[in-house]
Amino acid sequence: MRWFAAKCPVTSDEQQWIEDSLDWLVGEFGNEVLRRPVVLPTPEFFPDTYTGSEADVHRVVGLLCRRLGVDPARLEVEFFDDGIGADLLASLPSFAGSWAGAAGHYQPRGDRAIISINSAEAANPMSLVATVAHELGHVLLLGEQRIAPERRDSEPLTDLLTVFFGYGVFSANAAFDFTTHGGGWRARRTGYLTEPMFGYALAAYAWLRGEADPDWGRHLDTNPRAYLRKGLRYLRQRG
Repeated sequence: MRWFAAKCPVTSDEQQWIEDSLDWLVGEFGNEVLRRPVVLPTPEFFPDTYTGSEADVHRVVGLLCRRLGVDPARLEVEFFDDGIGADLLASLPSFAGSWAGAAGHYQPRGDRAIISINSAEAANPMSLVATVAHELGHVLLLGEQRIAPERRDSEPLTDLLTVFFGYGVFSANAAFDFTTHGGGWRARRTGYLTEPMFGYALAAYAWLRGEADPDWGRHLDTNPRAYLRKGLRYLRQRG
């Protein structure tokens, strides 16, 4: 009997889905992607001064296009504001060929991919990078017809793709945002994976990279970092 056995931070079904989906991503995009440096919120990866302007957003999109292998010439970036615009995007049916959320939106238009970004995201570079990575993930998965539009787990799979391509620190940190303002508080969730799922996905990703204690984990917020460590303890025990 094993005392104090490490416990996986996600359910058995979530664990199986994460591991199987990472294997699938390796099959689709190759092991070379796993050997790339993990992208971090540091000047090494984002050397330019960021002010939140639309020009800055376009520059971030260009950086991520190069990293993910998306041709920027096939891409158009649009902006929308909170309120009516966001409600309209969120109400678009999936059968119309649109994938919408509070932060971003992807839609194919002929041979081009249209990415719409909530203007409010521009003020938060961490959330912006997570949003852009997710929307470019749609280009890779849906735009390149790697998955069917009606696939039920397409959004969680797109979140997982951001982890696989090295943007997991941004996606996990943006998954749940808790802020206080004016004597009150506000909680906002972005993305489709929960914090425990992001943490275990990052642990499995690190395990595939041969990292038992990845240094990049220190850039994670408290909750996803704790789930990462818990996932790594579980994987070490499982072997």
